[in-house]
Amino acid sequence: MNRTAQLQTFVDNALSKVNTMEKKLRPVVRNNHRRVLAAFRQERVSDFHFHPSTGYGYGDIGREVLDNLFARVFGGEAALVRGQIVSGTHAIVLGLKSMVAGGKKLFYIGKPYDTLCSALGIEGNPSEKISGDTYPTFETEIIPLARNGRPDLELLKNKLETCGNNAVVAIQRSCGYDVTRPSYSIGYLEKLISYMKGCAPGVEVFVDNCYGEFVEDREPPMVGADLVAGSLIKNPGGAIAPGGGYLVGKKDLIDRAAAMLTAPGLGKEVGASFWDKRLVFQGLYLAPMMVLEALCGMIFAAYLLRQYGFHVVPDAEQMRTDIIQRVDLKDPDLLVRFVQGIQKFSPVDSQVIPHPALLPGYSHQVIMAAGTFVQGASLELSADAPVRPPYSVFLQGGVSREYSQEVVVSTLKMLLEENLLRAPQ
Repeated sequence: MNRTAQLQTFVDNALSKVNTMEKKLRPVVRNNHRRVLAAFRQERVSDFHFHPSTGYGYGDIGREVLDNLFARVFGGEAALVRGQIVSGTHAIVLGLKSMVAGGKKLFYIGKPYDTLCSALGIEGNPSEKISGDTYPTFETEIIPLARNGRPDLELLKNKLETCGNNAVVAIQRSCGYDVTRPSYSIGYLEKLISYMKGCAPGVEVFVDNCYGEFVEDREPPMVGADLVAGSLIKNPGGAIAPGGGYLVGKKDLIDRAAAMLTAPGLGKEVGASFWDKRLVFQGLYLAPMMVLEALCGMIFAAYLLRQYGFHVVPDAEQMRTDIIQRVDLKDPDLLVRFVQGIQKFSPVDSQVIPHPALLPGYSHQVIMAAGTFVQGASLELSADAPVRPPYSVFLQGGVSREYSQEVVVSTLKMLLEENLLRAPQ
């Protein structure tokens, strides 16, 4: 069988696998969409809520309704949804600052995502100079992971019993760039949070929810998380939100975070909505369906790339808790060319050739492909990778499964033609 015919056979098999897995995902999407629809009706969303505001943004009723929507959908007491939150990292740091205010000790489960390390004082100089000012960091202690990629519970128990109500524990739901740990399911988070609150009832738990929204039919606040954070150019923006981030959780923590975003005494009452809020409202409405499309695209990629001998995490048959697909390529040249292929076959900036580079917040060179309509929007379809062993690429997103399939198959064809990829025997 020639390489082209073999690839088509693999593609057909992968499409069959997607159809099988989609039957398991459909009930989750249905439940999430019903919850979103119910929240829209309960908040009586109307056309006038979509209008932007100016200046201080006093009386921005649409901004208030958007906060209420996120709180209802994610199961929190309150929410803060703002274009002034510039990224997921910003949302996470803002949330953690609100929780440790007053001198609480921050424990982080495993090593956090690369861009958080500087802010948390984990790598390099604990105080990083930015525009001549000293950026305040946290007193952070890492809770190491066991061989199964989960925290050492005995150590965690000892730390919590020592600190008591003075502890904040942060959990990253997604694996990030850590190839030694899995992403954490909502079921596991529920057990872990319950365990921690049993050790110290007053402990506050923060969850980095990036990439995980709407993948399962519950969100972290529904299983005991006190505060969660994420980015609107990932799952909850439905691939059309132009930017921004969110926090959802306990009202007192949201109020503190709002005061830190603006100023004490101003809080949530100011902050003009310069963007078209319709895109954020509609993005949230679309999000459960867009996440399904992304998952189907990643299941296809996992099955197809596995046929070429690559180790994939999660496997095609596994149920997922985020939209990320890790592929261990084990070769730096293949890694670079694979990411370049994703960019080449994207709809935006297809002529751009990405190269590894040192980027702000990363300790290794990173190569990223994101030929997206919203810059860096992970839900549209992107690929990024730190250039370090085992030379893993992290795929995420895809606003339609057909789009993801087309880009991945075209990239594989390119690699086969360039003899960078060998057909299985």
